[in-house]
This record gives sequence, C-alpha cells and structure tokens, in this order.
Amino acid sequence: MRDAFHDDLDAVRETLVEMSGLVGHAMERATTALLTADLKIAEEVISDDSKIDALHHDLDNRILGIMARQQPVAGDLRILVTSIRMSADLERMGDLADHIAKVARMRYPSTAVPPELILTIQEMGSVVKLIIAKTSSVIQSQDITVALQLEKDDDEMDRLHRKLFITLLDDSWSHGIETAIDMTLIGRYYERCADHAVSVARRVYFLVTGEYASDQA
Repeated sequence: MRDAFHDDLDAVRETLVEMSGLVGHAMERATTALLTADLKIAEEVISDDSKIDALHHDLDNRILGIMARQQPVAGDLRILVTSIRMSADLERMGDLADHIAKVARMRYPSTAVPPELILTIQEMGSVVKLIIAKTSSVIQSQDITVALQLEKDDDEMDRLHRKLFITLLDDSWSHGIETAIDMTLIGRYYERCADHAVSVARRVYFLVTGEYASDQA
C-alpha cells in the first residue's frame, strides 16, 4: 500500500511537470503569434489551452481520490494540498498564454505590438520562458535553492513591466488608446504569469521545508 501511495505521489509530480511544459510551450508560441501576427499559431495556442485545463481538472480529481483512499497526514498531506494549489497556478498561467494569443488573433492581420515596444515584448517573452523552465525544473527536482532564485528572475519581469508603462505614458506615444489598452493588458499577462510561476516555486519550498519561502527571501 505504501509503495502504491508513493507511486501516486510521483505521478502527481510528473503531471505537474507535464503541465508546466505545456504552459511554457504555450507562452512561447503566444509570444511568437503576437510579434509576427501569425494567426495559425495563435489559434493553436487557444485550442491547446483545453489540454492544460483537462490536466488540471484530472489532477485535482486524482488528488482528492488519493486523499479519500489513503487519508494522508503530516508531510504527505502537505504534498497533496500543495500540489492542488500548484495545479491551479499552472492552469492560470495557461490561461494567460491563451489571452495573449487572443490579442494576436483579434488584431490580425496587423501586428498588435507597435515598433517601439517590440524589443520589450521580446524580452518579456524570453524572461517568462526562462522562469517557466526553472519552475518546471523546481517541481521535478524540488531544489529549494533554485526555487528561491525565481524571485530574482521575477524582478527582471517587473522591471520590463515598468519599462513598458514608461513608453505607454510618454508624450510621444502616437498609437492611440486602443493599442495602449492592448499593450497594458499584454504586459499584465506576462507579469502575472511570472507571478504565478513564483507562487509555484514558493509552494515547492513549503512542500519541502514546511516553511513559507517569503520568510526566507
């Protein structure tokens, strides 16, 4: 019974790693669709979001089943409860990639990003790709040192988010309110995706140590 229980816990972790991989791929493709006005890629990201949602719902149901069968306590219960919360974070990250792809689709055949913000969005896409990859690694390895490093990676995303707003608020902005709203939302989607990734890393820290990572930052 105990061996079966640990197999269940390993399967939960592997599903979380799978979800994080799908989220990273979705965000990377959403960024490509946004910057190149590629309708096909945007549609694929939007369609594939259902796969992440399905994994999220299936994982939650499996965890509840494990709890009912095994009635875990202490550290094992912490693993399962924390995994449910990580699943929710990852599902939300997938939704944010979906939102970015929908902006690309809405503005097609035009490119949603004006020239002076292309580099900033490219950088935001690169940073979120790195953050999600590290998050996936943290889930797999449960390396709390790497988990804490994600806070610093998120600082870079926050810097880029501020840089985007400086451009939007500059008197030289000439692209109108509609584009400004688009870019405000897009910047928020990237920033929130990074925040959810940091939340996952903090949950891994808690899973391993029983303490909150914010107390250690």
